[in-house]
Amino acid sequence: MISQIVHPLLDQGIQLVVMGIGDQHYHELFQTLAARYPNQVAVFLTFNTETAQRIYAGSDMFLMPSRFEPCGLNQMIAMRYGCVPIVRNVGGLADTVQNYDPASDTGNGFLFNDYDPWQLFAAIMRALTVYRFKDVWRTLQIRGMQADHSWGASARRYVDIYRNALAFHDSGE
Repeated sequence: MISQIVHPLLDQGIQLVVMGIGDQHYHELFQTLAARYPNQVAVFLTFNTETAQRIYAGSDMFLMPSRFEPCGLNQMIAMRYGCVPIVRNVGGLADTVQNYDPASDTGNGFLFNDYDPWQLFAAIMRALTVYRFKDVWRTLQIRGMQADHSWGASARRYVDIYRNALAFHDSGE
């Protein structure tokens, strides 16, 4: 999807950092973009934990427009570093990222529903709009950094579900 919207994004003045290994087509696409826009696009066609941590720490936003995502760890890592996620509303991404709602001042990131490049583009534009309001952006970063995605939190939720099931059973309903 990024390949279809990358030029309008770069026209907005964003900087894009890509890390990972994928299809050769995408390697060529991002290498071409990095050569054409050396001040806006950086590409690391490998994976290195130390470099990844630096990217998370130095980035304002994290894109994860997965077609499907049963769990998703990268968005949680990004949030821990204060990097606000922009993700598709699917699987583990939907479980850990709540769409920012300015009316209720809730959420910790930006979601889009359909696997569609222009929905992704719209989510990025929403994020860029909010980014202009530094106090609001800082609140989103803090919410992400404070989120508890630990096994302890998961275990507490399972215990609650189990207790509710027992209470339901004991009530005879």
